Amino acid sequence: MSESGARPRVFSGIQPSGDLHLGTYLGALRQWVEHQHERENVFCVVDLHAITVPEAIDPKGLKAKSREVAALYFASGIDPDANLVFVQSHVREHAELTWLLNCTTPLGWLHRMTQFKAKSDARESVSTGLLDYPVLQAADILLYDTDLVPVGEDQVQHVELTRDIAQRFNHLFGEVFTLPDATVPPSGARVMGFDDPDAKMSKSVAQERDRHAVNLLDDESVIKKTVMSAVTDSGREFRFEHAGAGVRNLLGVLRSLTGESYEALADRYEGRGYGDLKKDVLEAILETVRPIRERYEAYAADPAELDAILARNADRAREHAARTLKRAQDALGVGA
Repeated sequence: MSESGARPRVFSGIQPSGDLHLGTYLGALRQWVEHQHERENVFCVVDLHAITVPEAIDPKGLKAKSREVAALYFASGIDPDANLVFVQSHVREHAELTWLLNCTTPLGWLHRMTQFKAKSDARESVSTGLLDYPVLQAADILLYDTDLVPVGEDQVQHVELTRDIAQRFNHLFGEVFTLPDATVPPSGARVMGFDDPDAKMSKSVAQERDRHAVNLLDDESVIKKTVMSAVTDSGREFRFEHAGAGVRNLLGVLRSLTGESYEALADRYEGRGYGDLKKDVLEAILETVRPIRERYEAYAADPAELDAILARNADRAREHAARTLKRAQDALGVGA
């Protein structure tokens, strides 16, 4: 467990479903990179979470997407030697601890989870995994004696559940797990859909609708069409607090990418049109994604080296995960 005065240990993960987009970069990847040397980081590609809807599973495609997400971690600037970066299913302790936690987690806790209700309401039947994936998420976090879990506001409930699961286990069987805390990134990192600025940019929506998101691996021509067709309004208001949702989204993206204040942006565009704003947003996005795409292509060109990096990291992750799993097994009286 983390010692007093030590760097906090952080767990973060992204599912390899859909394409990583600008919102993922600004809301997660960029912040991971900025703070990677201040903390002990576990960056996981959570492929086991991506199989909770069996009808949507493409085994070959999932394996390729897992590699793609890992390569984008590295292409965004995450150092594979200074951080733990691995694919979740490559460390079997995630699945094994999930079963132990399942046996001590009340079913009613899972039925109350907001995201399960939202995802299950639209389906005639759901897999057990869809109901149970918050317990797998708890296992992900608890295996590494995690102190902090950076999440969006919609995921805070899951970290709270992780704490509840850990506290219940500790109460029943002794002090085994570290209790993690959720950290919510600044609201300025929230990116909305370019076609619907009232909805958060989403991987699943981007799969269904063109011009909803800028994906990190999109061609520049596609990015241009997406940004230049972004929803604005009929006015010329550039003051953030008075502008429409679409204009606020564009201003927010530009502010996040350039570091300029909303006041400075309002002064710059006074008397100008939204087309000028879109052109500047486009250029800022292209300047950001070009080097990421170039570094990604270098990793993609050498899949054997990428797999070797992931294998080394999985071995390192397994050393810590195995110790935590052994503590839980000993507490329960199971295992060798």
